[in-house]
Amino acid sequence: MTEDRIRYDILVQEALRGVVRKVLQEVAQAGLPGNHHFFITFLTGAPGVRISSRLKERYPEQMTIVIQYQFWDLKVTDKGFEVVLSFSDVPEKLEVPYSAIRGFYDPSANFEVEFEVKPPQEEQVSAADNGENLPAGDDAAAGENAGEDREKEQPEKPQGGAQVVSLDAFRKK
Repeated sequence: MTEDRIRYDILVQEALRGVVRKVLQEVAQAGLPGNHHFFITFLTGAPGVRISSRLKERYPEQMTIVIQYQFWDLKVTDKGFEVVLSFSDVPEKLEVPYSAIRGFYDPSANFEVEFEVKPPQEEQVSAADNGENLPAGDDAAAGENAGEDREKEQPEKPQGGAQVVSLDAFRKK
C-alpha cells in the first residue's frame, strides 16, 4: 500500500473546521436563523480552552454546550470562538479553539461532524514519539449546558462516551 503523503485526512478535518467557523461567524453577525441550533462537544483540557475552574471540575475531560436560546457575546476568530452561556443561572465565559472541538451537531439540518482530537496527555506523548499518531480515547463523558432545553424529537446524545454516528441515521426517510 502506498503512503499518503498528502494527508487527505488532515485536509478534510481542517476544511470541516472551516465550516464550523463560517457558521459561527454568521450566527455572531446575524443570530441563529430559523430553528438552527448547535451542540458543540470539546475537550476541556485541550490547549487554548478557557473555562472556569467550576466547569473544569464538573467536566474534567470534555463537555457539550448548546448554542440556542441563552447565549451572549459570541465572538469568532480564525483560531476559535468565545461565548457566554448560563450554567445553573450563572453566566460563564468559554473560550474554545477549533482544534479542541470533537463534535458539531445541528439537529435542524441533520448535520453532524466528528473530529479526531487527541486528549492533551496523548498530544504530549505523541510529540515525544516523533509525531506518530496515537488513537484518541473514547472514554470521556459528555457534559451538557444545564441551562438549555432539548427538543423532544432530537436524538439522544450518548452519556457514557463519544460515539460516531452515520449521518444517514438523522436523514428524513
